[in-house]
Parts: sequence; structure tokens; C-alpha cells
Amino acid sequence: MNEIEITDFAAKHILKLISTETENDALRIEVKGGGCSGFQYEYSLTNEMEPGDLEFKHNGARVLVDNISINYLKGSTIDYADSLIESSFKITNPNASSSCGCGVSFTI
Repeated sequence: MNEIEITDFAAKHILKLISTETENDALRIEVKGGGCSGFQYEYSLTNEMEPGDLEFKHNGARVLVDNISINYLKGSTIDYADSLIESSFKITNPNASSSCGCGVSFTI
């Protein structure tokens, strides 16, 4: 199961972000070592699909994940939270045993 779900709200926000870009047309999500819990999510805008990337689409929005990061993200849901306190992408990751308060760092 390599599927990643993108919520309607996350897709809407991805499209909003890339609408201001002249070159980028996708959100890239990578899992890197670091953060307060061992791993952390990194987000960037891109227009290039790298060898081994997996592409996920929803309502016209594209998310790219490299072939290593997908092992940590299988079955995850990408959402976007917009509140008085914060506005950010949120990943509900069934592979994470714990995460930090900010939601960017997690443990497998």
C-alpha cells in the first residue's frame, strides 16, 4: 500500500500555493532524519519529478514523494490546518508511533 490520501482542503491549499509560482506545479514531501522525535517532514514546491518519485493527485493538486520517504508515509493522509494559532500541512501517519507537539517531527 503506497497510497497517500490528500484531503480536499490540502489540495485547495496546494493549488493556492502554486498559483503564485511561475515554475512550480507540485508539492514535494520528504522524510529526513532530525527533529525532536527522530524524523521530520520537509515540504517544498517543485516542478521536477525525480527518478523514483511517486506522484499522488487530488482535485488537480500534485504531491511528489521520493522512493525512500514513501516507506515512512505509506497510508498517510495529507491535510491542511488553518487556525488562529497556526496554518500548516498536517500529516496523519499510521506508521508513526509518536510525534512532537508541532506535528513536523515523528518517531517510527
